[in-house]
Amino acid sequence: MQSRRPDKTGVVPAVIVGIGYETDAPFDRGRYYDFTLPDSGAELPRRPDGADWPEPGGAKAFLSFIEQQLKPEIEQEFTIDVKRQAIFGHSLGGLFVLQTLFTKPALFQTYIAGSPSIHWHPSFFDEEHDFISKLQEADGDVKVLLGAGELEKTHKSGMNDNAKRLAARLAALEKQGIRAEYHEFKGEGHISVLPVLISRALQFAFKPD
Repeated sequence: MQSRRPDKTGVVPAVIVGIGYETDAPFDRGRYYDFTLPDSGAELPRRPDGADWPEPGGAKAFLSFIEQQLKPEIEQEFTIDVKRQAIFGHSLGGLFVLQTLFTKPALFQTYIAGSPSIHWHPSFFDEEHDFISKLQEADGDVKVLLGAGELEKTHKSGMNDNAKRLAARLAALEKQGIRAEYHEFKGEGHISVLPVLISRALQFAFKPD
């Protein structure tokens, strides 16, 4: 709807593709595997019920599916501006977005990570050197938006602090072509933040430069 009045919203028409699971449940356990690396969650405590976390480790295969199968199919079906593509994810999906940014920054031009589960893979803060070298593969600037709900600040994972800290580290790489921002959405929690985050994400990704 925002693209109907780009003169007011700054949002141009876009093709939006969602990747989901064959289930009516609001949450599929497959997310734990698809969005994580083999060592993700290694330092996490057991779950509140004492059970182990589901098996991690499928992020590399999931990214290969997006890069080698899904994106080419979309480009065959629709007219795509290959220099204006974005990826969005929330929670573990936000973690996956950041893993994609750090491993293949040239794959998209905009990366949006909402309430990212950085505590599942805190080594992001130690991977800056390799990331800077990979940025040379990107054609033009790379935009990064990290966001979280204000009410998430009390979560023991440090989700907001981690996102804010990583955004600041990325913003310091402006000379290397990174444009990074962090936004905290007042009065929103881990789930309620999604509508306002999506609205901000559309403007961030598709507003003409």
